[in-house]
Amino acid sequence: MAYITHNSAAAPAPVRIGLIGAGWMGAFHAESIARRVPGAVLAAVADPNVESAEALARSLGTAKVTANAEDVLADPGIDALIIASPARFHSSLIAQAAAAGKHVFCEKPAGQGLGELDAALAAVEAAGVHFQVGFNRRYAEDFQAAKKDLAAGVAGTPQLLRSLTRDPGNGSIPHAARVPAWTIFLETLIHDFDTLNWFNEGAEPVEVYAVADALVEPELRDQGFLDTAVVTIRYSNRAIAVAEANFSALYGYDIRGEVFGSKGMVQAGRATETAARRYTADGMSADTPRLNVELFRQAYTDELADFAAAVRAQRDGMPPSSSDVTLTPGAADARRALAVALACIESVKQGAPVAVPGLATSAGLGGRAGA
Repeated sequence: MAYITHNSAAAPAPVRIGLIGAGWMGAFHAESIARRVPGAVLAAVADPNVESAEALARSLGTAKVTANAEDVLADPGIDALIIASPARFHSSLIAQAAAAGKHVFCEKPAGQGLGELDAALAAVEAAGVHFQVGFNRRYAEDFQAAKKDLAAGVAGTPQLLRSLTRDPGNGSIPHAARVPAWTIFLETLIHDFDTLNWFNEGAEPVEVYAVADALVEPELRDQGFLDTAVVTIRYSNRAIAVAEANFSALYGYDIRGEVFGSKGMVQAGRATETAARRYTADGMSADTPRLNVELFRQAYTDELADFAAAVRAQRDGMPPSSSDVTLTPGAADARRALAVALACIESVKQGAPVAVPGLATSAGLGGRAGA
């Protein structure tokens, strides 16, 4: 009996993705692309710490390794890039990737200032490449379910919103002295700002009042370190939102969101790993997640699958996939969340409410996914 053969030419070519930045998050994204995202291939790894890049590439079967991002940018065999370098390089790398014709997935924040980010997003628009920022909570099952309920009007008109991030810890923060200034707003609460903007879609954040302190590591307060913050946001539809963060929750990784409206309330997230509970002579207990890659493992995978699918559709001239709700966080979303974070920094400095900058420019970008 002869083999039955199939025409493999009909199968679309995989999306070849290069990674810039092989640190904690970059390494996890690399593993997701190599092992969990269908139709995508990890084509190259770039990191100044070439030993780490080589070890990561070797573990995932990737042949191309370099210490220079320019090598990946110039590689004609690479369709798209994941930018997971330190945040201070993000805007520059976005602009360089766009100029090289590469589609871009960038970890948050996409920039550290609106001027540099606007220049990068202008390069993206000029090149016509797909752009996505790493706001992974949108891809978590419970947050998506909440968003669908909100889109269906379950909660009615939003009045009060809440989002919180409590990072796991043991009462101290390792290497706290080396944490860049304003990290709590630019790299932590920026997730909450995107969640609130997404949940309150169609409204713009117009004013913030932020209070922050070093309550976990108080001896670092005079050096400008902040580990605890609460932010109040006023929106153009008059809804009021609260975002809070702390860098050391002893009970585990705690991410939650909530919208209270004229018809009811919608919630997402839980502090426990599963809904299971133990009731013993010692009381009630439950397991809790301790790492972001535990709590959001599937969400991290799904955001990259969404990115790869969008790149493949654009590259191959196919219609983009559709969703019941606005999902893919694009240029306008990256800018809007950064604008809120920057306003928070100014609010802490001034000890007063501050207007969110650049609303007209942000509105001009629109809400188009991948813009």
